[in-house]
Amino acid sequence: MSSPLRDFFSGVGVLFQGAGVVLRNPRLFVLGIVPPLITSLLFAAALVALLFGVEDLSVWLTPFAAEWDPGVQTAVRVLAGVLLVGGAVLVMVVAFTGLTLALGAPLYDRIAEKVEDDLGDAPPEPDEPLTVSVMRSVRQSLGLIAVSALVAVPLFAAGFVPFVGQTVIPVVAAMFGGWMLTIELLGAGFERRGMRRIKDRRRVMGRRRMLVLGFGIPGYVLLAVPFLAIVVFPAAAAGGTILTRRLLAASPQDGPGSGPVPPHAAPERSAGPPR
Repeated sequence: MSSPLRDFFSGVGVLFQGAGVVLRNPRLFVLGIVPPLITSLLFAAALVALLFGVEDLSVWLTPFAAEWDPGVQTAVRVLAGVLLVGGAVLVMVVAFTGLTLALGAPLYDRIAEKVEDDLGDAPPEPDEPLTVSVMRSVRQSLGLIAVSALVAVPLFAAGFVPFVGQTVIPVVAAMFGGWMLTIELLGAGFERRGMRRIKDRRRVMGRRRMLVLGFGIPGYVLLAVPFLAIVVFPAAAAGGTILTRRLLAASPQDGPGSGPVPPHAAPERSAGPPR
């Protein structure tokens, strides 16, 4: 029987297992860093522009502090700048994942195929044109980006709460970011099994939340570092396929709204790290 703590560290292990897959296949790894390299350059430029303008934006966001004591005013505006950059990073990581998966769709399909072949009992190729799959992924990614932006606003506001804003809020942001990131990374594996809706992924993820967070939180933190993300992304993409198999293998086959577990989901023992 799994425990929350064991599930969490098992999720971390899935990310390392994904790294092992791509490192054992250097050609896939080298090809896999090209799309995140392109995306990282674009996002790094956007982040640099934000950092250059963050002082003016902080002043604009805190008009209520205009008449405050200079020391308090500076502290509030510095905090506003930190939270603004943190919220932007949260949105960027989710956007980074969606854009990179769209740019490198054929390549990440090959990485997914390699994982499926290595673990056995691979599902058949999806009978769907690539353009249709990519357009659906882009549409779903835009929806996830919009949700992330909306959540970033209350997180930004909560960051002004003393103590809570400096301790609890960063943890909540990492948990939310890791969850949203995982929704993106599970897309290929679920679609290969005919489960093409985001709510299909959320429903299955909800049954093993700590396993998902164990994979998603470190992935989110690593992908938040622009150029480290280049080498981490292929491992995260491979890990998403491994996690798909773990989640679907553990998903109950009955219950309201659960639906049947696809027959190609491999047994959990073959997809996860040794227990």
